[in-house]
Amino acid sequence: MPLRAGSGWLFGLLLTTFVIGTDDFIIAGVLPAVSGELGVSEGTAGQLVTVFSITYAVACPVLAVATRRVPRKALIVGGLGAFAVVNFVTALASSFAVLMGLRVAAALVAATLSPAAFAVAGRLAAPERTGRAIGTVAAGLTLSLVVGVPFGSWLSQVAGWPATFVAVGVFTSLAVVMTAWTLPGIPQTPVVGVAERLRLLRRPPVLLCVLGTLLAACGGLMPYIYMAPVTDDLTGAGGHLVGMFIAVVGVSGAAGTVLGGRLTDRWGVDRTLLVMFGGVVAAALVLLLVGGLGRGAAPVWLVAAVLVLWGVPGWGNNPPMNARALHMGGEAATEALALNTSGLYAGIALAGAVGGGAVNLYGGLGVLAFACAAGLLTIAVMAWSVHRYPSPRHTTDTNTDTPAPTDTTTPTNTGTGTTDTPEKATT
Repeated sequence: MPLRAGSGWLFGLLLTTFVIGTDDFIIAGVLPAVSGELGVSEGTAGQLVTVFSITYAVACPVLAVATRRVPRKALIVGGLGAFAVVNFVTALASSFAVLMGLRVAAALVAATLSPAAFAVAGRLAAPERTGRAIGTVAAGLTLSLVVGVPFGSWLSQVAGWPATFVAVGVFTSLAVVMTAWTLPGIPQTPVVGVAERLRLLRRPPVLLCVLGTLLAACGGLMPYIYMAPVTDDLTGAGGHLVGMFIAVVGVSGAAGTVLGGRLTDRWGVDRTLLVMFGGVVAAALVLLLVGGLGRGAAPVWLVAAVLVLWGVPGWGNNPPMNARALHMGGEAATEALALNTSGLYAGIALAGAVGGGAVNLYGGLGVLAFACAAGLLTIAVMAWSVHRYPSPRHTTDTNTDTPAPTDTTTPTNTGTGTTDTPEKATT
């Protein structure tokens, strides 16, 4: 089913990832309000982020297998409906324990929806536009950082933190209507059994993809998590301008997600991946150089400019990495995407832990140094992976007989646009 210009289903999937991303990250913006109203410390309130991330990472591949027989449209529309209800109920939470339980519920639904949205985008797009479609869906996550989270934080200050979750519920309801109206049906094909799916997920190409995602998230997101100490060490004014620096990264990241999708279609998955990873490391090295030469007084405009160069590839690797997971998963494509998402969240957790140690020992420049090391390791792992298990020129869910890469043979990148046959969902 080819992707047509103006296809409403693509906007519906973008809106799906937008509400998921907003719901995930918005807690950081409402921590003071939650802490004050529910009578807990901000450190304790921060565990709402931790429990969401851990639940998401653990549940994502499990729920992908558990929901394998559910028609994709029903899964997405129904899941969004449940997500809206959870957010509306969250606005009524009267205790921290109840709020914590509702964050677990939200993470479970989000962990089901996100991989399905990416898989459906790859399934419905024309072969030559798969990367663009996946990039558009991924842009919803970066847009949530640029638009959703700031809006939610402002709304929390004006109307209280419950209003933020009401707003997420309203936007999710819009996504329900949009996907129910525009998302087309997907032809039914036989469903591969659980044992076979798990076997496919244990193959080296899939595991290397997940490892690459974990390392890329660790190195790429470490400076973002510790943006305040990093930019303060670079400019001496990072604490006051951290909001501006984060906005710069968010906007450039959104542009990078779109660019990553387009380059995936033009250059292919593997080349785009390596270029994006190289760009992240190069930008981090430049920031280190700026820090060393500027001695803590680098011009704000220069740091902001380098952050743009860092943000574009930092988020631009999302479309090709998801496209690669889609291909390497074969008939367990959705489960591979889910496992890859778990790698992303594990990488975020690792970035927080490693970056925290780096800040304590070496300050913000130490974070950049550790991020560079993680980035170089990512390039090494993925360079070997794409050499051993190259992706096809176009990665999409088509009816072909081309088998998924195995751990005993090296597939040939023929450039014909044929791939494994990912999961065929029922309608």
